[in-house]
Amino acid sequence: MQEPVLQIDREAPIAIVTLNRPDQMNALNAELRIAIASAFAELEADKEIRAVILTGAGRAFCAGMDLKEIGGGSEGQTGYDLSVAGQDAMRVNIANFSGPVIAAVNGAAATAGFELALACDMIFVAKGAKFLDTHARVGIVPGWGLSQRLPRLIGINRAKEISLSGNALSAERAAEWGLANRVCEPESLLDEARALAIDICGCVPEIMEQLKTMIDTGYSMLFDDAMEYELQTGIESSKKIDSAEIGKRRSAVMERGRNQ
Repeated sequence: MQEPVLQIDREAPIAIVTLNRPDQMNALNAELRIAIASAFAELEADKEIRAVILTGAGRAFCAGMDLKEIGGGSEGQTGYDLSVAGQDAMRVNIANFSGPVIAAVNGAAATAGFELALACDMIFVAKGAKFLDTHARVGIVPGWGLSQRLPRLIGINRAKEISLSGNALSAERAAEWGLANRVCEPESLLDEARALAIDICGCVPEIMEQLKTMIDTGYSMLFDDAMEYELQTGIESSKKIDSAEIGKRRSAVMERGRNQ
């Protein structure tokens, strides 16, 4: 019996989503792309799941699009079709997931696989893993957000170095440049991602989700507009505050800090 191309392991309040085409370095064929979109829609509807870790089986995180499938013309899709489908999967199903999505990059994240990692809220990367943007080398332009997300994370000059050269970016340099949150030993990658996800899930659910939305929304605005947006959002939120409950939570936070 053939294994599914995507595995979902629920460990409430988190879920681990694993790209499962290890022999193809988890290249994104049509079946896998559809499965990713469906998985995140399913997890969004599951009220017990508040955070997701996205990783790959085998030695790669994701080698990008399945060029063999596309070259064979089995999908009957144009480049435009693929770009729109990819944007939908990245933006609607991953980036707009209400809780945090942590990419646990266990191996190579190349081109569309790089874009998949960039759609997540945080990136943990294993030592020895690499990021590559090979669009310029294979003769296509990105359509899933790489040319826009990457400069906003690491700066325009560094993004140009990566995308215009097609050279690999090491895990250590990715962290140094602000692309990755942290570099982990391969055997502890999932454990570290899981620990942070559980910490985040210990926060007030609706506030954690609202903060994620505020950060993402404000990041695309001019600074003055973003400050006004934060102010207005804060005013609306303050109308729902229970002062006594906040006092209890503050005391618990202080106690936790003393014990750390």
